[in-house]
Amino acid sequence: MGDLAPSAAALGRATALAGPAATVREIRALPGGTHAHTYLIRTANPAFECILREFPPGDQAPANEARVLPILAGLDGLVPRLLASGAGEQAPRPGGEPGRGGWTLISRLPGTADIIPVRPSAWAEQLGQALARIHAVPRHSLGGLRPAWDGSGWDGAGPVLALHGQAAGLVSARWEALASAQAVLTHRDFWSGNTLWQDGALTGVVDWSGGVLGPRGIDVSWCRLDLYLLYGEQIAAAFTDSYQRASKSVLADLRYWDLWSVAYSAASVESWEPNYRDLGRTDLTARELRARHTAWTRHLIQALT
Repeated sequence: MGDLAPSAAALGRATALAGPAATVREIRALPGGTHAHTYLIRTANPAFECILREFPPGDQAPANEARVLPILAGLDGLVPRLLASGAGEQAPRPGGEPGRGGWTLISRLPGTADIIPVRPSAWAEQLGQALARIHAVPRHSLGGLRPAWDGSGWDGAGPVLALHGQAAGLVSARWEALASAQAVLTHRDFWSGNTLWQDGALTGVVDWSGGVLGPRGIDVSWCRLDLYLLYGEQIAAAFTDSYQRASKSVLADLRYWDLWSVAYSAASVESWEPNYRDLGRTDLTARELRARHTAWTRHLIQALT
């Protein structure tokens, strides 16, 4: 996205939320993720803090997040609350400077992202417990969330057309059964970098711009892929076992959902390198990510035979 300072409109809204005499005391860029610029904003007179997320021009993510977060209403402190949002400036500015994309201001949850825990297995177990809590939100309270596959496609493409690599055919053949599974509150990008931690405890789940109603397997398999890339199959299994204990259910078609996650990411896994690097995993280069992705794909395919 480039190194842009926060937009004046977003900063003005943040100070207005704090109070009529408030002034900006600190603006700090936060690491993790390439989709949006994320900043911590602190004010004085009075003291107030919030998180600003700014997106590229034309990106629908801020509008999606502004729709989803009020529906979730904080999930008892697990999810940030929407404070304000803006559409940005889509047209280029005079002199050729690019327009500014949309933005959201959200409440700050305690903790920071942490993908290099001291005890990865215990960390993975907490991820499983948090996801079970998300999936347990009663369906009747989620009016307004759209289905994961509602005719508009998945990220602009049909759900099967978005699949690539060795696993694509296997997933396509099973697609009707996968897509028709029970729908629950689905984050749609549930990986360890979208969680917050404090003193070894998970304190929040962020980046809800993709929130939808969808099968459990979307989030479970996506997180399993992330954990395999980070720490291998044993830690991915610790997450799954924890999720299934907490949700009191066994996920049907887990292997096929795992194949979906690798097929959906097969064309882009190298692009995840900055996400991992910014959070301290500099060893996960684009080449290493591809190698681990390929190994996981082959393992999953062999497990079906």
